[in-house]
Formats: sequence, structure tokens, C-alpha cells
Amino acid sequence: QVQLVETGGRLVQAGGSLRLACAASGRTFSSLTMGWFRQAPGKEREFVAAISWSGKSTDYADSVKGRFTISRDNTKNTSYLQMNSLKPEDTAVYYCAADHRFHFPVVLIEEYDAWGQGTQVTVSS
Repeated sequence: QVQLVETGGRLVQAGGSLRLACAASGRTFSSLTMGWFRQAPGKEREFVAAISWSGKSTDYADSVKGRFTISRDNTKNTSYLQMNSLKPEDTAVYYCAADHRFHFPVVLIEEYDAWGQGTQVTVSS
């Protein structure tokens, strides 16, 4: 069983940047595909980005391509989501997730078997 803890969410102005971090414990981190999802008020949770267990492959939602970058440091058991050129529509609770099945890309909520508690990102206009 893997435990995930997200940090880094806060209030930021439009056009600004944030870096979210997801610390993992309880399972070999280098065997996990890591994903980031977000959920805005009144909306369903949606896929944002994913990175393969080795870090060699990444995948992004069209809405964040060119602005967000997912990365990982397997020596620190941590995944990151660098968010640049933030927009008010990026406001949401951001969740990290882990999948242990060595599949990629992994974009569906039901394919992930561990989730963090979420971190709030608010982008003001």
C-alpha cells in the first residue's frame, strides 16, 4: 500500500507559477506510474498529467500542454507538477495518484489505486 501526500498549493495570481510536490511512501516508488488530477468546484475530477515509473515518458491533458511539466525524483520518492502561466480556470484541488501495474499512459481515474488527500490551487484574475 502506498501513501501519497501533496504539498505546494496556494493562492497565486494569473500568469504566475507554482510547483506541487507529491511525496510517496510504503511502496517502491520507482515501480509506480504517477499521475496528477484536479477537481474544480462542481466539476468532475479530470486528468492533468502522468509520468512513467522510469520518468522517460510523460502525458498531458490538452488544456495544460506547454504550461505544466510533470517530473519525478526516484531518489526522493517524490513527483512534481510545475505549473506556469496559470489561469483562473486552473483553480482546483490537485490530487496525485499512483498506479503499480507498469502501464503507460494511465489517464483514467479508475486505473489508479492510490490517491493523496489533495492540495488547493487558487488562481486569481
